[in-house]
Amino acid sequence: MCGIVGFTGNNEAAPILLDGLSKLEYRGYDSAGIAVRNGDAEPEIVKAKGKLKVLKEKTNDGNAVKGTCGIGHTRWATHGEPSKTNAHPHCSDDENVIAVHNGIIENYQELREKLMKKGYTFKSQTDTEVAVKLIDYYYKKYLGTPVDALNHALVRIRGSYALAVMFKDYPGEIYAARKDSPMIIGVTGGESYLASDVPAILKYTRNVYYIGNLELAKLTNGEVTFYNLDGEEIQKEMKTIDWDAEAAEKSGYEHFMLKEIHEQPKVVKDTINFVLKDGNISFESLTDEEMQNIQQVYIIACGSAYHVGMDAQYVLEKLTSLSVRVELASEFRYREMRLAKNSIAIIISQSGETADSLAALRLCKEKGVKTIGIVNVVGSSIAREADNVFYTLAGPEISVATTKAYSCQLVAAYLLAMQFAKARREITDERFAELIAEINTIPEKIEKILEDKERL
Repeated sequence: MCGIVGFTGNNEAAPILLDGLSKLEYRGYDSAGIAVRNGDAEPEIVKAKGKLKVLKEKTNDGNAVKGTCGIGHTRWATHGEPSKTNAHPHCSDDENVIAVHNGIIENYQELREKLMKKGYTFKSQTDTEVAVKLIDYYYKKYLGTPVDALNHALVRIRGSYALAVMFKDYPGEIYAARKDSPMIIGVTGGESYLASDVPAILKYTRNVYYIGNLELAKLTNGEVTFYNLDGEEIQKEMKTIDWDAEAAEKSGYEHFMLKEIHEQPKVVKDTINFVLKDGNISFESLTDEEMQNIQQVYIIACGSAYHVGMDAQYVLEKLTSLSVRVELASEFRYREMRLAKNSIAIIISQSGETADSLAALRLCKEKGVKTIGIVNVVGSSIAREADNVFYTLAGPEISVATTKAYSCQLVAAYLLAMQFAKARREITDERFAELIAEINTIPEKIEKILEDKERL
């Protein structure tokens, strides 16, 4: 659950990087680090094992590290023990390339051996250092641009990655690349930000781009250019995050989980009202005719979302004649299973970036199965790639133990089941109206339970 932040602009980078990393502490980590550049001066890399406060103390809350361009990282150990040496950022031997990375590089041992034959040495046990030196190797071999170097390196990497990279020859610029690990880019007022999750940059901007799978980006002061793996420029649409900065703060609660428990009445009501208009449920891109033709439903998810799927199975089977199967995403894509014709796959994921769920979605699409995503993050990979999407309006969920996102997924699944039943004429209009009336009482009932709990 590593965290990435990046900034380039007119302000001092280090305090912004540390602030962004503090918003990602909920993800869990064992070490942290930043790399900052001040124009053409040599970059300064500061890393520390332990909590972010150790890094803050080493940098005087960032004030001791000067420069307007930088990247930061909180690491959860995968390859190599928790240590200052294994902490990110990592750099090439001459600090020509500096990078932070989320994800797993599956063929890092093979790449490491090849790079050692080319004269590279390694200080850490991480797969990230391998990626950094692979990028450096291709940058120097072909004497090309950072985009060229990244393209040559990334086609040789197997696994997942979200990379933020700085090159010595390109001060003030950050390069980003992504495959199966989330990354968001924000711009405002001549400044650019990147992060692995929205809360890290929400304080600064709500104008964002979602970098797609197997895409690259170049960040300069307030501008972003996107590329595909052939190095060709591509156009991206800017999105606006509806959450405000306050939504990602504790708002006076002792901890995030308590805050999010008490947000349930509002967010459940918002999710219901998102599709319920004048007593009718409307899904813009999933028509009644399509629902009538469905014979088999696959519900695919991981973790808590899988348990939502189990509950949804009972509701769908009770209200309709549909055959329903609930599948763990981590197992689904490895099964040699024939998918039924006239079927639909419901992919449930809070983040919309769950790797196994995303892979299952792509497998379903390859086999011609219609897909719908129940996700919370607008513009996330599952939301973009699914044929249809039902957004749960839970806002940012910081607590690792899910509360409000789980409740919103449940109510979304119930609404979907109700509309399937109505579209297929398997319940009467009177029964449908009763269910609508009942589901509208849920936010008030949750609120009453919370109030009663507070009085105990």
